Amino acid sequence: MIWLLLASADPVATAVATMSMEEKAAQLQSTAPADSKLGLPAYDWWNEGLHGLARNGHATVFPQAIGMAATWDPVLVRKIGDVVATEARARFNAKPANADRRIYEGLTIWSPNINIFRDPRWGRGQETYGEDPYLTGRLGVAFIGGLQGPDPLHPKVVATPKHFAVHSGPEAGRDSFDVDPSPQDLEATYLPAFRQAVTEGKALSLMCAYNSIHGVPACASSPLMVDRLRRDWGFTGFTVSDCDAVGNISTYHHYRLDTPGAAAAAIRGGTDLNCGTAYAGLPAAVRQGLVSEAEVDTALTRAFRARRALGIAFGGDSPWSKIGTDQVDTPAHRALALEAARKSIVLLKNDASRLPLKSGSRIAVIGTNADDIGVLQGNYHGTAVAPITPLDGIRKQFGAANVRYAQGSVLADGAPVVVPETVFPQGLKAEYFAGTGTTSGTPVLTRTERRVDADLNRVSPAPGLGRSFGVRWSGVFTPPAAGDYTLVIDVPACWKDCSVHDVARLWIGDRQLTAGEIKKGRVEIPVSSDGKPAAFRLELDHRSDDEGIRLLWTPPAAPMLAAAVAAANASDVVVAVMGLSPDLEGEALSVSVPGFVGGDRTDIGLPLAQQALLKALRATGKPVILVLTSGSAVAVDPSLADAILTAWYPGQAGGTAIAETLAGLNNPSGRLPVTVYKSASDLPAFIDYTMKERTYRYFTGKPLWGFGHGLSYTSFGYAAAKPGLTVAAGQPLTIAAKVSNTGARAGEEVVQAYLVPTATTGGGPTTAVLQRQLVGFDRVALKPGQSRTVSFALDPRSMSSVARDGTRTIQPGAYRLYVGGGQPGDGEGQWTDLTITGAAVGLPK
Repeated sequence: MIWLLLASADPVATAVATMSMEEKAAQLQSTAPADSKLGLPAYDWWNEGLHGLARNGHATVFPQAIGMAATWDPVLVRKIGDVVATEARARFNAKPANADRRIYEGLTIWSPNINIFRDPRWGRGQETYGEDPYLTGRLGVAFIGGLQGPDPLHPKVVATPKHFAVHSGPEAGRDSFDVDPSPQDLEATYLPAFRQAVTEGKALSLMCAYNSIHGVPACASSPLMVDRLRRDWGFTGFTVSDCDAVGNISTYHHYRLDTPGAAAAAIRGGTDLNCGTAYAGLPAAVRQGLVSEAEVDTALTRAFRARRALGIAFGGDSPWSKIGTDQVDTPAHRALALEAARKSIVLLKNDASRLPLKSGSRIAVIGTNADDIGVLQGNYHGTAVAPITPLDGIRKQFGAANVRYAQGSVLADGAPVVVPETVFPQGLKAEYFAGTGTTSGTPVLTRTERRVDADLNRVSPAPGLGRSFGVRWSGVFTPPAAGDYTLVIDVPACWKDCSVHDVARLWIGDRQLTAGEIKKGRVEIPVSSDGKPAAFRLELDHRSDDEGIRLLWTPPAAPMLAAAVAAANASDVVVAVMGLSPDLEGEALSVSVPGFVGGDRTDIGLPLAQQALLKALRATGKPVILVLTSGSAVAVDPSLADAILTAWYPGQAGGTAIAETLAGLNNPSGRLPVTVYKSASDLPAFIDYTMKERTYRYFTGKPLWGFGHGLSYTSFGYAAAKPGLTVAAGQPLTIAAKVSNTGARAGEEVVQAYLVPTATTGGGPTTAVLQRQLVGFDRVALKPGQSRTVSFALDPRSMSSVARDGTRTIQPGAYRLYVGGGQPGDGEGQWTDLTITGAAVGLPK
């Protein structure tokens, strides 16, 4: 990297030479203290920007990464990365250059997640770009380029692709899990996107994973972190561990016996920076001869040079230092979030052209995901300034008088959901008071809110409140029927400083039901109701930075279902917004309900509570439009809906994009970045990392919908098959296809190119047999009747294959090339025979 070309007398080398081992160890931990001798302010290396700047107040919230992948649009993804970097710089520049920086305030962004989404049961798959190495690599390179900017000498921020390597669940046991991938799967599936991120994306940092590989923790694996990453790929940036992964080397993997041993193994294995505190053991490790001070110096030099390149230490400067907070959530950024949400929506099914809906339609909007801010934002998110839920968007697009809403059910049995607006028919009076613990006197702000669903992470609801304030919500609690309810006050758990907690007090009628600090994130309150309206009051002392508040419930099923059916019967069409939630799928969650455990899924189908609701809605005879919101593939019986849209976790503008798509103002153009299998029985064991029968590349069964699938409100056609092509092994190849809009609407087609072997050979019981592989794609906008020739330049690597021993070669022989709007057999497309001539050509790792 360019940093290593700096003269040997640069201030980084001088600084390192003056430091004690204890000082060096402190600076190599993620929460690095101030060092007055070096002129260094405190700096926390941990910041997040997966799909928008995260956890540091208001920011533009884009679709979750899996939704970004569904756009199949690297140009758009690069723009999103640039916005993340701009808003990170804006927040950073709001303080003096020498100010201490705590967690989520730095310029080292721990994104993107480019692990392969090999199994839909993984809760963190939502953070990835899907199941294909080529698509993941292309989008990863684009996002990294947007984050770091055009000048390698002066990066806007530092990107950190993660988690290196072979990491994709299960969440339970991730701290000690050992993966035993074959050399073939490692080279063909798990490493290509990381190789692209380094060799093409020029990522300046990289994060190693929790798991071990062949018995060696990834963060202590010199074959991975040194030989492959630095020697083979030429990486010269700095590496960082996943949080507490270095400590796990001794405490979970038992690869070393104590913290000094774990710290030494990580440094010698190629991990420069420790997220956590285990590198406090480095001085002892040096004294014990487990690692040399020179090796520690190398790691520290790499980390310090990153801070200098960012212009935030050691005399470095930056052209990005003038970006102000007026560049957060600008009109242009909001427009980009809406564009991304529109392009991410995938139309899976549209029987009898049921969509778009007619103007003036009376619509029943059903489902808890229709009106939940968390479902918009996904995980690792910032706080949207003005999020638009699907219910908000549909009301605005079709007219509130034409829309009826019913929650209908919970997401999954035993999983609480946001108490809906229907329980507070007059709304809630929300009064905001300045000062901690104050809910008396004159409020600074009074407004009506529909429900209690507030993201207060490092934000102030109004000028003059600051980050610590009091809130009182008051109104009338009107349950749908008599019965036993459980109310849940949900305050997301703090991430770093857990010494301060919010205090909540709840009254229904004249009874105070709870009061006190919420230390574990949730307080459950049983409520037995006679079904009559009762006075409601909820007070919050907001004292912590990292928390918001939601009022959740688990209601009786029967009255919820009855209300949904009644709304459907009184309407022309049902829009059912269903699927999953970040409360059910995500990183190491404390959840265990049918279908979900620890953030992962045990069943890939639509949860049973929602299946029952969907069947009841279908039984009304009204047309049913199903909008799926989730971070992963959801298997659903296609016969239960006339049309199905997948909207993922669509970001702050998701409701607007969904409503525009229903109305036909947005012609859906997203494509699946994952396979939607029929059931979990189609999949190997979750803990099995072999690729046999996984992803479209190796799956031999028939899915519900395949990788790359997506319909449009128009139609596209391709020219007839072309004569065969011939290319010498090791040479590049250009292919082209003519695509036409054969329908009556303007639309965008995602043209996809696949290389298909004409003969496949079987291997052993765990050997995956390649069926086809994506080698190119392009997004093309066409008006009705318009045609365009799309070309793809295939480099030799895209035409290569990987043998069982992990060697990559271009093998001569007969192949077929397919160019179309999906995989072969999914829509229109064009076939071309390809002959690769000459002798086999080996390629570097």
